[in-house]
This record gives sequence, structure tokens and C-alpha cells, in this order.
Amino acid sequence: MSRLLSPALQALQQRLGHVFADPGLLSRAITHKSFGADHYERLEFLGDAVLSLGVSALLYRRFDRSDEGDLTRVRAHLVRQDTLHRLALQLSLPDVMRLSEGEAKGGGAQRASILADALEAIIGAVYLDAGFDAARDLVLRLFEPLVAESTMEVWRKDAKTALQEWLQARKMAVPTYRIQATRGKAHEQTFVVACDLPELSLSMQAEGLSRRAAEQAAAELTMAHLQSLPSKALPTGKTAPKVVVKKSRKPQHG
Repeated sequence: MSRLLSPALQALQQRLGHVFADPGLLSRAITHKSFGADHYERLEFLGDAVLSLGVSALLYRRFDRSDEGDLTRVRAHLVRQDTLHRLALQLSLPDVMRLSEGEAKGGGAQRASILADALEAIIGAVYLDAGFDAARDLVLRLFEPLVAESTMEVWRKDAKTALQEWLQARKMAVPTYRIQATRGKAHEQTFVVACDLPELSLSMQAEGLSRRAAEQAAAELTMAHLQSLPSKALPTGKTAPKVVVKKSRKPQHG
């Protein structure tokens, strides 16, 4: 049945790790309401519930000594729009989204809200196609890497605080934040903020629906990058190679 899908959607199935028995479900999951009546919103409703349960089960096992409040806080972080948007970009969803001509020209294929909704719809589509176990397995494949090396202490702190404390513990200068650009209409602006670490010649960029949200997203990207470096790559006072990473992320919360 997968032969009924375009090569791009067949490739998406490979990235998802699920081949649809009903290819129409996948097509619907990547169809925005601007494109036609058979769009993803009902699948999104279903996928949201499956996502919440799947992530809850993952966190319950990963943080087996944490209380309900801590688990709820981490789950909220993982299922919010900016995290879903990042995963959607990793899956290359912008390449397959079905949008009206006007929505596409307006950048809809890159819009955080649309991509996050589409990812939830895909999870719902997998649930309808193959049942809860298959949908849960997709959630685990997507989210396990995000929590595998994390500690609850990291999740308790906001990204800017965590980054500042990480740097101070290594006697390094705290970061500075600057607005790179603003886009969109006055009532729905997107802010692009850079997090600069001159001591490392490092600058990381992220987007948000407010300046504070963009700063938090940039701090989170910076922290993730620093933690990925081998310890010997961190300077003892000199600089490291410059890295500039541009991400399109729109956190819902600051």
C-alpha cells in the first residue's frame, strides 16, 4: 500500500519507522485546513492524547523517584509547541506539508504551530492505522533521545538559569542575549534572538513568540551544544571554534 504514497511520503514513513496500511491517514495528517476539507485537525486531537500518555509512561520509567509535580513539569516541557516543532523539523515535515498556495507563500510550511499540530496528527494517524502500541513506540522513538541523558535537576530550572550556572561553575563569563530580527505583524511577531558566548566564540540563534521565549530557546540550544562537546574541547581560558546554529523554534512559554 505504501506505493500509493509519493516518494517524499514514503521517505517520511522510513523516518517515522512506520509503514501505513492505510496511506490516506498519513496524507491527511500532513494536510492543513487551508488545503481542503480532509485536513489533520481531528487526527491532531487524537494524537495529542496519545502523545501525553506515551510521554507520561516514558517519564514514569525514566525518573522513577520523582513526584507527580516534577513529572508534570517535564511532560509540559516535552509536549509544548517548540519541542514538537523541533522534532517536526528533524523529520523534515516542511518538505511534505500540504497547504494552500497562499498559506505556503506565507511560510506556513515552516510555521511552528502548523508543524507541531501536524506531528501530533501523525501520531494520531499511526494510532488509527496500527493501534496504541505502534503509536506509543513512535512517541518513544521521538522523545527518548530528549530525556535519555537528562536529570530531573536540569528540567527543574529554566534554560537561562541552567546555562548561567553551568558556565559559572566552570568560571566562564555569562552569556549575552541580543535580538537579531523581528518578523511578522505587530500582533503576532516572531523574535529571533542570539545567545552569545564571546569566550567560546559561540553564537546560537532561536525564535520565539516573545523576546523572553526566544532567549530561553537560544539558551536551551546553547546548553545542549555545550553538553555535547567533549570536555577537552572546552577552553581553559582561550576560545573554541565558532559555531552558529540557526533554529526556527517558537516556545509557548518563557
